[in-house]
Amino acid sequence: MNIELILKYFPEISEEQRRQFEMLYDLYADWNAKINVISRKDIGNLYEHHVLHSLAIAKALHFKDGSKILDFGTGGGFPGIPLAIMFPACRFKLIDGTGKKILVAKEISKAIGLKNCFPEHLRGEDEKDKYDFVVSRAVMQLPDLMKIVKKNVSNRQQNAMANGVMALKGGDVQAETYPFRKIVEVLDIHNWFEEEWFKEKHLIYVPC
Repeated sequence: MNIELILKYFPEISEEQRRQFEMLYDLYADWNAKINVISRKDIGNLYEHHVLHSLAIAKALHFKDGSKILDFGTGGGFPGIPLAIMFPACRFKLIDGTGKKILVAKEISKAIGLKNCFPEHLRGEDEKDKYDFVVSRAVMQLPDLMKIVKKNVSNRQQNAMANGVMALKGGDVQAETYPFRKIVEVLDIHNWFEEEWFKEKHLIYVPC
């Protein structure tokens, strides 16, 4: 499908990365027919609504080699799998409380040959490790998310932005960001990606 959309915004990717991104459509279409991880009506928009949306995080920050990132509530692998492709020298752990969805993330990351992506069937409350960043996509309200994952943010700083939480959200985020108003940054994804669908989409960054 439309891999050109990824190349439009990330022309510098390697042949291997391009191959991995290209494989995603058939794999997700196949798995989605068995286990519903993406709305059936939306599978044709995989690259715009799921892959490119996930990669907004890569526009905000180029993770330094060796960074550890936790994808909380990954579902079928978003934003973790696209980010793991984009940053092969970083380590990504993908967790979700739904075993069937983690099975999809595991099988797809294996099929495209990702060596830095570790999906696990685990609730966020039970995750004990420390990470440079916790990323998530529309999982829950920000205050609830912060309560669960704050414990997982490492004190050891190595990136251009302070360690913290990056959440991809749509619509009006004023109420849920209010408790963090002194530190939160709400970045408009439409500043990076011109497609109409990104108009109301935000990347919320809370340093910890």
